[in-house]
Amino acid sequence: MENPEVESDFLRSVHALLRELDGHHPAFQSERGMLRWTLHKKIDRNPSNGVLLIKILVKELERAERCNYRQYIIPLLHTLMYTLVKVPCIPDDLYERVYDFCKKLFTLPKPYCTIGLGYARQLKLERTIPGILYQRMVSAEQSLKNDSFPYQEKVFMFVDPDLLSEAVCRALVAEIKAAQISQCARSCMLYVIERALTAVLKDHCNVRNLLDILKAKPLDVTEHCFQQVVAANEHAGREARTEYRQCIEELERIYSTVLSTSEKNLGQTSVEESSDIPLPNPNISFHLWTDVDQLWKELVLFIRSPSQSCDQDSPSPELDNFEFQEVGPDYDYYDEQTRFSILSNDSGIERDLPTLGDEVPPSCSADADRSRLQRKGGMKKKGSSLNSIAFLHSGCTGQGSTTAGKLHRKSGGSIMEPMVPMKRLHTARVLVLGDDRVLGRLAQAYYSMRKRESRRAFLTPRLKVLFYYVPVVEEPPAYALPDQSEPCELAAYLGRADPWYESNINTLCHMIPKLATMPSSPSKATVSELFIIDVIAYYVRLGLHPIFFQIYAVKLHFNNTALEPIENTFLIEMSVTPEEFSPSRESTLMKKKAVTEVPGVDLTLAYKKVLLSNREKEEAVSLRSTGLIMKAIPSSKTEDLVCLNVNIAEVIKTTNLSGRSYSLVANKIRTRDINIRSTEQRTFTVCLDKDSKRVYKNVISIEVSPCLEPSYCLQKTQTRRTSFHEEEDVGLAKYLPKSLLLPINTFAGIIQ
Repeated sequence: MENPEVESDFLRSVHALLRELDGHHPAFQSERGMLRWTLHKKIDRNPSNGVLLIKILVKELERAERCNYRQYIIPLLHTLMYTLVKVPCIPDDLYERVYDFCKKLFTLPKPYCTIGLGYARQLKLERTIPGILYQRMVSAEQSLKNDSFPYQEKVFMFVDPDLLSEAVCRALVAEIKAAQISQCARSCMLYVIERALTAVLKDHCNVRNLLDILKAKPLDVTEHCFQQVVAANEHAGREARTEYRQCIEELERIYSTVLSTSEKNLGQTSVEESSDIPLPNPNISFHLWTDVDQLWKELVLFIRSPSQSCDQDSPSPELDNFEFQEVGPDYDYYDEQTRFSILSNDSGIERDLPTLGDEVPPSCSADADRSRLQRKGGMKKKGSSLNSIAFLHSGCTGQGSTTAGKLHRKSGGSIMEPMVPMKRLHTARVLVLGDDRVLGRLAQAYYSMRKRESRRAFLTPRLKVLFYYVPVVEEPPAYALPDQSEPCELAAYLGRADPWYESNINTLCHMIPKLATMPSSPSKATVSELFIIDVIAYYVRLGLHPIFFQIYAVKLHFNNTALEPIENTFLIEMSVTPEEFSPSRESTLMKKKAVTEVPGVDLTLAYKKVLLSNREKEEAVSLRSTGLIMKAIPSSKTEDLVCLNVNIAEVIKTTNLSGRSYSLVANKIRTRDINIRSTEQRTFTVCLDKDSKRVYKNVISIEVSPCLEPSYCLQKTQTRRTSFHEEEDVGLAKYLPKSLLLPINTFAGIIQ
């Protein structure tokens, strides 16, 4: 029976959600980001009202399609599908209406057609095997051990202790720990069993008594029952021609087998009488980010870790020993990267060279005779255990973990044994919290990881990596930004490109620090009131459409010729400021008093100007400037992402009746490659991504260009040895991505 009061309440909540998307109602600003969470919490408390909410959402979707309110379609569709996963036993007519609506989106441009196609496939599968979306989500997110669906997912939350305070870090850890109350392996297996039997057998079984029997049994009985339920549903999902009746019969057999082991008198119970089946939050691990290679190390350990079994109660035991450690100001984030980059597995001793019969890695497949060098005796340096091939491949047995084919040297060339294609059974959802500075460090870590993978591909064939970003800024900020610039430019762009990201994620920017400073209460620690973790779970589950950002490479040359040039990357901006010039005493005395001191430094700029036709024109200009800022993030979503906007404060000398003077003029250049040099040996200071830890002084020249994909550079270097075409891409390099782009996931991507 439908309750008119509940229906009216749902309708008011949905309309408030739509008004929030319009942004024309200041009265709702205090509730921004809370409306969607509150709506789904009502379903968590009373799942029987879920069908009513789905009906309302379908009506609003159909109205938005008729009235051409496209800005409402994606938010309403995401809200509907998330409700559908939470609610069991949806009527067939509702499935049909939602499925027909998704098919209508096929005629619309991206991202509507892409999202509509993805959800249409999920609806078709869910309608055939009710409850399979819930089963797959929980099994993968909790890494439940089973043979029928061996996929594993994990959320890695990275927080830089230099950017967020200890109070915020402890608040995040407290919520993650509270969410783990319902995440033990046995509880999650019981949830999957209950949901499958409730959705398929409906009121033909007594689910509550079945669960009581399983709780009283040993742990291996629960795991065996879980394996059988998952196998039955997955077999029906793969075999499209198999009648679904076989799946029902298999679940009935499993149900009867468990009941036969108990002498308890069991009746039947309806779906309405069964208890609520929660959707556990995904497995989240918390990491204080102090090392540029820490991301790669954690992903390697994730692949090597086994799935959860019944005797594991805490999916993230590292949180139990969490301690906040302040990082000193003298810590070098990038010294570790330098040490790893120069570490070689070659001992320098001749007897350690591999023989012709030994296995040779693909990166060391040079001619064996040519590699026989005369070596002097030396000491063999042992590298990190994480870098060893034995460590990487150990623990990676099973499906999707076949070893690579061996290279065999033959006269006239080499042949590769046929390789069994790997399946990416692991998905890592990397979530970073902070302002633009943490994204700059993420770009560095991503470049370092891609560089490792280009030399020895271990993660790429086994792991799918998705990046997520939640902006967090404290008021007042714990660490001040230079020149008080906008702290979250990239998040602002994501909000303009995707309004649903603006409504759900950008609202956390100041809300997380406020919740962290609120006094703790008993209700705050309950699983049902975990606002931050619930929003993050919603984001990582439905945010599957990335927006790509170009990473730029910069090479800095210093005034001291004894110093080697430094190569680095930036994602958002690079600022160049002339350093204070201190002339000698003799030159100061020789200057005329009437001469006006002109600020700035003389620069020579050589760049490729980007025209409106997307063509490039090489130009060179000399000017005097007080500083410049290169912006890689466009000011609007319609601008080209792969372009640098260089804002130059140019000094123009003028002459008037009172003498010589000057004025400042703002110039703007659109380019992708630019070289900057000081013509009067004046140095300047360079700051990357607004980060005070990435400031370089005494710089005399700068080279900026789009960062290239390391695998492309490696193939390009190898083909140059045998090809005379230096500029053209030949061989495998033609099919590899050239530029290194950082994907940040949103709910829809760029909505045109």
